[in-house]
Amino acid sequence: MFKPKAKQPEIKLFDTHCHLDFPEFDRDRDALLEKMRKVGIENVLIPGVTKEKWRFIRQLSALKLGVHAAVGLHPMYLKEHKKEHLHDLELAVAIKPLAAIGEIGLDFYNKDFDRKVQIALFKAQLEIAKSSKLPLILHVRKAHEDVLLYLKTLHFEHGGIVHAFNGSKEQAKRYADFGFKLGFGGAMTYDNAVKLRELAASLPLQDIVLETDAPDMKPSTCKKEFNTPLHLFDNFNVLVELREESANDIAQATTANAKVVLGLS
Repeated sequence: MFKPKAKQPEIKLFDTHCHLDFPEFDRDRDALLEKMRKVGIENVLIPGVTKEKWRFIRQLSALKLGVHAAVGLHPMYLKEHKKEHLHDLELAVAIKPLAAIGEIGLDFYNKDFDRKVQIALFKAQLEIAKSSKLPLILHVRKAHEDVLLYLKTLHFEHGGIVHAFNGSKEQAKRYADFGFKLGFGGAMTYDNAVKLRELAASLPLQDIVLETDAPDMKPSTCKKEFNTPLHLFDNFNVLVELREESANDIAQATTANAKVVLGLS
């Protein structure tokens, strides 16, 4: 099993989904970013979930090497979104650099989130992403068929990443046909995640990217109060165990996949 060490430059990873702007990281954010680079996590994407977060995320991306910004209105934060925030998003995407629009999507798992409001918000953000030719960072729970339908009907052609993918192989192929990569993180580190581990093992490597979703989605190895991007290596180790390719090939491919889909290569 691969263990991260500062003197193994051949292993370079990309955390494609990490909420480093969240307050859990306020005390040691700078030190954490420095340590990430030392062990080989050279790039990280921070997706915005509310308008309030966008400015800080963009500041981090401007000041810190390898930090990339995305801005969006997350479906689980409906109470914090206002109608004018869609106009604010249109203005925000005009300011470069910006890696993606996200985290956006549909969450039908929690019945408390109004479906009609979610769908309207999602479609509006899809239109903005289409106009700005930016990829998406998608949050999808119990709604893959709906999301795939809207991608098709709106003729979205700029791809992106499906965060924490947990759909079927057939859905994975359809996302790939739309230019999307599939994010795998802490959930696949649990032995009882049979379906997810089988997906991670069998999907084309060209379709896979790594993520932590820190401070959420703790891997089985995380014994702390919350997840950190350093646990990306735990997720990577499991992916190496599940697949036939070498650790180096998996590291190179998942990093390259992320850079290509986000327009960073």
